[in-house]
Amino acid sequence: MTPQAPATPELVRKYLRALQERITSAVAQIDGGAFLVDPWEKAPEDVLQGNGVTQVLENGVVFERAGCGFSHVTGPKLPPSATQHRPELSGAPFEAMGVSLVFHPRNPYVPTVHMNVRMIAAKTAEGQNVCWFGGGMDLTPFYGFEEDATHFHQTCKLALDPFGADKYPRFKTWCDDYFFLKHRMEARGIGGVFFDDFSELGQDQSFAMLQSVGDAFLSAYMPIVERRKDMTYGAREKAFQLYRRGRYVEFNLVWDRGTHFGLQSGGRTESILMSMQPHATWSYQTIPASGTPEAELVEKYLPPRNWV
Repeated sequence: MTPQAPATPELVRKYLRALQERITSAVAQIDGGAFLVDPWEKAPEDVLQGNGVTQVLENGVVFERAGCGFSHVTGPKLPPSATQHRPELSGAPFEAMGVSLVFHPRNPYVPTVHMNVRMIAAKTAEGQNVCWFGGGMDLTPFYGFEEDATHFHQTCKLALDPFGADKYPRFKTWCDDYFFLKHRMEARGIGGVFFDDFSELGQDQSFAMLQSVGDAFLSAYMPIVERRKDMTYGAREKAFQLYRRGRYVEFNLVWDRGTHFGLQSGGRTESILMSMQPHATWSYQTIPASGTPEAELVEKYLPPRNWV
């Protein structure tokens, strides 16, 4: 269990920046390529104020694109995507910081992964400080492997167990419900864990839970990359990967609250959209042939199920 630390903005920021560096260093080591490090700062005339560091590795040996960004911004008014569950904070000034990543592998047998950990703080009309946390991680395979799915979910569960036996099953269900393409009636991937607007453990313990989730990411994902990155694949597998990537784009642009928050609040567009793949395709009414590995993904892995 991560040692408890007070959830001051300074310590949250310090933790998040260190997490970004740990993750990008591990990815650079396995890929052999280097991340572009792009520090940025909002212009004085912008509605949002703040800064961040976007790190992107493109055209690598293992990853076509791996993006991991840190941002810390303040604004005069919470956007609608942040107050739909907290109407009493509508229009409140806010502070938000987080690390968000999406890694798109080159080999179709390596799954895409997303992880985000964040804190938002606001002040009510009565002057009361309100702070809450969100985040999680989820896996989007193109070809299903039972051992990969089980490992990913087991690691998520172990990270959450110290904070209550209810947390993993609750956040797992939340993830299944959230990463769902309603217009397709289809899950984006095999899920993981997701939580939002979370403060029920108190500020410091909620932050400790956030740290435990962030710290578990490399253990959850990198062993899967090591297992799959050198598997042989051909044009068929690559074509299916590109087709499934189209679903990922649809979710990010149509349903994802993080994308909406960033764009609605005047965030840095280049950093917000680093989650997009360099290549994706769409085709009309593609239905994988029965009995194929592609059909198995849709029929066996995408419907929500218990992995641990």
